[in-house]
Amino acid sequence: MAKNLATKILEAHLVEGELVPGKEIGIKIDHTLLQDATGTMAILEFMAMDVPRVKVEHAAQYIDHNLLQTDNKNADDHIFLMTAAQKFGVHVSKPGNGVSHQVNLERFGVPGKVLLGADSHTPSAAGLSMIAIGAGGLDVAMAMAGHPFHLRCPKIWGIKLTGQLRPWVSAKDVILEMLRRHSVKGGVGKIIEYYGPGVATLSATDRAIIGNMGAELGATTSIFPSDERTREFLEAQERGSVWAPLSADPDAAYDEYDEIDLSTVVPLIAMPSSPDNIVKVSDLEGLKVDQVIVGSSANSAFRDLMTVCRILDGRHVAPFVSFHINPGSRQVIENVAAQGGFMMLLLAGAQVHQPGCLGCIGMGQAPGTDQVSLRTFPRNFPGRSGTKNDRVYLCSPETAAAAGLFGVVTDPRKLGDLMAWPDVKNPEKYVIDDSSIIPPVEDTSAVEIITGPNIVPFPDFDELPEDLSAEVILKVGDNISTDTIMPAGNKVLPFRSNVPAISKFVFEQLDPGFPARAQEKGNGVVVGGENYGQGSSREHAALAPRYLGIRAKIAKSFARIHKANLINFGILPLTFKDPADYDRLQQGSTLVFKGVRRHVAEGATEIPVTVEGREIVTLLEVSERERQELVAGGTLNFVKKTSK
Repeated sequence: MAKNLATKILEAHLVEGELVPGKEIGIKIDHTLLQDATGTMAILEFMAMDVPRVKVEHAAQYIDHNLLQTDNKNADDHIFLMTAAQKFGVHVSKPGNGVSHQVNLERFGVPGKVLLGADSHTPSAAGLSMIAIGAGGLDVAMAMAGHPFHLRCPKIWGIKLTGQLRPWVSAKDVILEMLRRHSVKGGVGKIIEYYGPGVATLSATDRAIIGNMGAELGATTSIFPSDERTREFLEAQERGSVWAPLSADPDAAYDEYDEIDLSTVVPLIAMPSSPDNIVKVSDLEGLKVDQVIVGSSANSAFRDLMTVCRILDGRHVAPFVSFHINPGSRQVIENVAAQGGFMMLLLAGAQVHQPGCLGCIGMGQAPGTDQVSLRTFPRNFPGRSGTKNDRVYLCSPETAAAAGLFGVVTDPRKLGDLMAWPDVKNPEKYVIDDSSIIPPVEDTSAVEIITGPNIVPFPDFDELPEDLSAEVILKVGDNISTDTIMPAGNKVLPFRSNVPAISKFVFEQLDPGFPARAQEKGNGVVVGGENYGQGSSREHAALAPRYLGIRAKIAKSFARIHKANLINFGILPLTFKDPADYDRLQQGSTLVFKGVRRHVAEGATEIPVTVEGREIVTLLEVSERERQELVAGGTLNFVKKTSK
C-alpha cells in the first residue's frame, strides 16, 4: 500500500498504539529542543526525575528569548541553563547566537528524525523533512529522560503544490494563503504534508517558514520531502553526510487534500489581531505605517534578510518609519555581512539588532499608542507586542521592505517600477561559525549547577479529590491564546523559573484581578469557547493557573498543546456535550463535580456537573494513561508514583 511521508516516519518511530487518527500513540523522540523561556522549568522538571543524563540522540538548549538583562533574573537563569546543560549532556546555543528554529535548521536538523521542542514553532524543522512537534516543557523533559511522547494520532493532510511563485511573492504569502483558506483552527489534529512539483521550487528555508506558521493553523506539525533542495542546503552547511532522500510513495493517499498553484499566490497580509485575518496587500495600500520589523522566528534566514538589503540598497527608509532587523542567527548576519548587506541596511537607516526573538515575544520593540506595525513574525495576538490594543500586521519581507521605503502599505510588486527583482538565493557555501555553541562533555563529575535566587523548586500539587466544588473564576470567548492566559514580554518572562511570582500575571490583560480572586476561592474553574489555548506552547498557561487553584477548564474545544499541558498539571480539560451549556455558566457560578475522581479513574467519558442545582454534562476525551495522570494530580506525580 502506497504511503505518505508522514506515515512512514511515524511508523518508524511508533512504540505504542496504532496509527489510527484520533487514537493515542507513543513515538520515540530522536532530538529535543528547549529555549530559555521554557527551558528553566523544563530542566527543573527533568531534574525532578533524577535522570543523570539525557537519553535522546541530540538535545539542545537555546538562549534566545530572555535577552534583555534589566536585572539579575535573566542572567541567573542563563547560567543555570548553561551549567545544567553541561551536567546532563545538552548542547547550548549562547545568547546572541540566534533563534532556536533557525540555528537548529542550520546546525542540527536531520531528515527523517523526530524532534520534540518546548516551543510551538518547532515545526520550522519541516524545512529539513523532520517530524518536528511543539509541546509543553514537561513533555520535552519526559522525552529527554527516555520516555516516549504521547499524542492523538493525527490525520495527514496533503497539500499539493504546483507552479512557481512570481516575482515579489514569497513563502510567507503561501502560508498566509493557507490561513486565509483554513483559519487558525483548520489544521487541528493534522500533520500537513506538502508534495507535488511546486515543492522543488522552494528552498529549505522557504519550507521552514511555511512549517513555522503551520502552528498558526493549529496543526500538529508540517513536513516537506527531503530532496535535492534539502541536500543543497545541508551541503552548503557542510552537513551533507546527514542527507537522505525521503518522499511519499507515488499515488500515496491522504486523509484530506488541498492544492495551491504557487503562480496564483499574491502578496497577502494578516490584519490585527489574528494570523488568519487575511487580505490582499493591494486592499490595504496607503495605510500609514509607523514601525517595520523583519526577522525573529519567521523570515529571518539569509534569503529573507538579503532580499530586504537589496530592496533598500542605495535608498533610505521613510522619515517617520522605525525599521528593525532581527536576524535569525549569528550565521545569517555573518553571511549577509559577507555579501555587503550589512552596510546596505545601515546606510538605509535600519536598526540591526542581535539575533533573537526580541519583539516577537514582546521582549522590546513594542509599538507606540495606535501605531501601525508591520512584522514578518508568525503571530499578532492582542497585546503580544507589549502594547495594549496594538495594531500589528503580518507580512512578507518584500511587503515589509516596501512599506519601509514608502511609509505606507504598498504592494511589493510595485517595487518593480524602481528596481529589478532581487531574486536572492541562499549561499552555495555558508560562512560557518559554531563558536557560540557549547557542546556537551562526557565527564560531568566536576560540573556544578549554578542556581540563582529567582529559581524556585517545582511546586507540589494534590491528587484529584473524590468530590470537587469550585467557582467559575472567569468566563472567556473563542480563540483565547496562551498569550492572553499567560503574557510574555520583558516584565513577565524573567519569572518563568518562579511559579509563585509568575502566577500573579495570569490573565493580566483581560482580568487583572484574576490571580487574587482565584487564590481566595481555593478551587476554581475557567470557562472558554472554541479553540481555547491556541498559540504558544508555554506550559505556564496551565502551570500558573493550577498553582492559583484552578482544577478544571470547561470549553467548547481546546488547542492541542494547551490541552496536553492542562493534563500534565492535573487540570481537567472538559468540553461541553451541549455547546448551549456555555451560556448557562457565568463568572461566580458554583459547580459541583460529585464523584469526579471515580468518574475519571473508571473511564467515564461523560462527567456530570451540577450548576446552581441543575445538571449539565461535560466530556472528558483523554486516554487511559492521561486519566491516571489526572487522578494523580499531574504527570510528575504519576511518574514518581509509578517509578517507586
